[in-house]
This record gives sequence, structure tokens and C-alpha cells, in this order.
Amino acid sequence: MKKIFFLLISAAALATTAFAQPKKIVADRILGVVGDRIILESDIKNAIADAQRQGGTLPENPECVIMEQAFVSKVLMMQAEKDSLPVGEDEIEAELDQRVRYFINAYGTQEELERIAGKTIYQIKDDARESVKENKMAQAMQRKIVENVRITPTEAQAYFNKIPKDSLPFFETEVEIGQIVVYPKASRELEKYVIDEMQNYKRQIEAKTATFEQLVKNYSEDPGSKDRGGQYQVSRTEKIWDPAFLSGAFRLKEGEISNVIKSKSGYHLIQMMQRNGDNAVVRHILRKAPVTDEEIRQGKAKLDSVRAKLITGSIDFNTAAGRYSDDETAKFSGPYITSRDGDTYNTIDELDKEVVAQLGTLRVGEYSQPLAFTNERSDKGVRILYLKSRTEPHRLNLKDDYNKISQAALEEKKATVLEKWLKGNMSNYYIMLDPSINQCGQLQKWSDASKIASK
Repeated sequence: MKKIFFLLISAAALATTAFAQPKKIVADRILGVVGDRIILESDIKNAIADAQRQGGTLPENPECVIMEQAFVSKVLMMQAEKDSLPVGEDEIEAELDQRVRYFINAYGTQEELERIAGKTIYQIKDDARESVKENKMAQAMQRKIVENVRITPTEAQAYFNKIPKDSLPFFETEVEIGQIVVYPKASRELEKYVIDEMQNYKRQIEAKTATFEQLVKNYSEDPGSKDRGGQYQVSRTEKIWDPAFLSGAFRLKEGEISNVIKSKSGYHLIQMMQRNGDNAVVRHILRKAPVTDEEIRQGKAKLDSVRAKLITGSIDFNTAAGRYSDDETAKFSGPYITSRDGDTYNTIDELDKEVVAQLGTLRVGEYSQPLAFTNERSDKGVRILYLKSRTEPHRLNLKDDYNKISQAALEEKKATVLEKWLKGNMSNYYIMLDPSINQCGQLQKWSDASKIASK
């Protein structure tokens, strides 16, 4: 039962089936009921299939484990409804957008995802919306239940002492490394040159001396859409799109081509292909004004002064990053490079080669010289790297891994609190289990609760 605390991660699989599955299993049946919410056999099987596709390690008796998670999720969600816990539509949309991006990456293109699912992106999102909302509400209720749980150093040590010595995990070298990033702006002359070029593209299209597709192929600097003629499906409700791009696109009539529009990504020519309310199919040509060595030099000079303040201690790294960094992700998740698990501790193989090359020159607590680099969108920038911590290869121990140990101890304590809450509240809801799942030992408590609730 302690593993139920990982609902925040694992139960999310139950909300992904509308993305990954082309259709529900035809021969379906109800395996469980909580209140007026049902748990379908197809939900469980699809969640297992999704986990396998994503390379996840399945526990023993995965059907039983996921069934338990489904019961927990339903109870928490229904309690959240009773307590009127707020879950904003923007939060739900952000989660849907994130999952769409994940599956597009998994299948290669948006078109391939839509082909496999047999639905458009908008239909896929609509099908998943309710389950994502339920999952968000369950998460909100779980946070409320455990929000005041804390851990003491004594409890952290006791947790560590319970781990068998021959089971202590081994860690490779890990580093915490932060960055302050500046993206220099191109000169006005080069910006004007690019704008003039794009205005010329529009004249060519209107004069029918070139097609939109030809110009995309020859000149567009958007690798994500170049192979499909610059085309995207966009929605006003999705937060992934630049506001200037969306605003310019939705001012157009079908077939109309915009004037040159500037966004954070560069300069666009946009053509409205098809529109249905807040949803549309558009195509665009993207050009970026080139950043020269002179702008890079100016960016380095700016970060030189920031580095001087850091070294003298007149400003701390987090404050400097918030004040000077152009890295959008830093404003939401902090200035430290995160691992695949969202942790600030990275193994060497998780970092890009340019960062790894600088690690040998830095000691813990030091700041690099301003360094020119190119990001994944081919934007040229300058950054300072800060090596906050470095661990040598070692077995888990209190000295080097106290934060990890205390966090694990905290999760276990929260799991205990959640388990206690569930035992005290599950009988408040009508619960039904299909007899075919009576072999799942961990579901016995839910079977007992259903008998109490029926009295």
C-alpha cells in the first residue's frame, strides 16, 4: 500500500489511453465502481500497454497494481469535488499539450500520431480531457492531505538505517549545474534585410512566380515543419504557441497571407489554410535575423559584468539568473539544468557535450567565463555555467546523499499519511469490485470497504 503515494506519477498512465490507443477494446466490461465513476477493463489494459510502449518496468501483477491506483485516484478525485478544490482549465490544457508533444515525439510526427489514433489532435485531446481533469483533481486532493507532512534529520537517518547494506544503490558522478543565458539581438540592418527578403517572398507568391511550398523548402528555418510545407494545426487555447504568432494567424481569412510577423522565434509569413472557431490549419515560413560575432561579443561583455557581481558576492546565482537570464524555462523551473526525471542532479551522459567540456575547468562553487553556444533551435547565445555541486562515484550514504535520503523518507511518511486517510474515508463511497479481480490481494481492503458502505 505504501506505493500508492506514487499516484502523482503512475496513475497518470490511466489518463493517457486516449492519446496512445486508436480505439477502445471492443469486448469491454466494468471492473470497478467508485461512487458514480466506473473503471473499465480497457482502461487497465491500455494503461499497461502504454507503460510497455514507453519502456516502463511493470510490477508483478500489473493489473492488480493499476486497479488499486485507479480506486485511489477515483476516491481522491471525488473527495476533491466535495471539497471544491480548484483545478483551472489552463492547467488541464497545459497537461494535454504536454502529452500531445510527448506522443508526437514518440511517433515522429503529428500526422503519424493522428494516423495511428485515427483521430485529429483536437479529437485526441477532447477524448482525454475528462480523464486528465480527474487526475489533476486527485493530485490536488493528495497534495492537500499531505501538505503539512515534514521530516526530521532523525527520521531521515532512521530511514537510511533500515536499508540493507547490500542493497544500497551505487551512483555515478553527478553534478548540479546552473546557467545564465543571454540571446543577443541581431542588428537592425540585418533585421531589416530579413524583413525585406520575406516581403519579397510574399510578392513572389502573389505574382505566382513561386509557390508557398517552394519558398518553405528553400528558405524556412523551422525544421519542425519544413518537410510538410510549413504546416501546423494550431489552437487559441493551447499555450505552446507564441502569442504574436497566434494573434497574427487568427487575424487572417482562409487563403490569406500575413505581412511579416515578429515572434520570439523570428520572423514569419503565415497563410491561413483552414479555420474552425478557435482551431486552424496554417503554414508559415520562418526566418531568423543572423547574430554576428559583434553581438556575441556584446553578450559576453554583459555576462562578464554579471560574473563579476557573482564572484564578489554582491548578488547570488538564483537572483542573477532571474534578473539577467533570457532562458524562458529558468523563469518557471529555476536556472539549474534538470535531468530526465526533472531532478537538478545530472550524470555526465545527460548533459550536452559543450557543458561537459567545461566541467573539467570548474571546481565546485566556480563560474565559467561567458561562453558562446547554439541551442536546439539553432539560436546563438552566450551563457555562464555555475557548478553548484559534484559527487564522486559512491554508494548511497548520509554525508553525500542526505537530500535524496530525506526526500525518500518524506515520501514514505506521506505515503503512510495517505494510507491512513484512505482507510478512514474509502467506506464513505459506494465501491464495487468485479468478482474476477478477487485474486488481487491488495484490493481486499477495497472489497471490505464496499461491504461496509453497502450496510
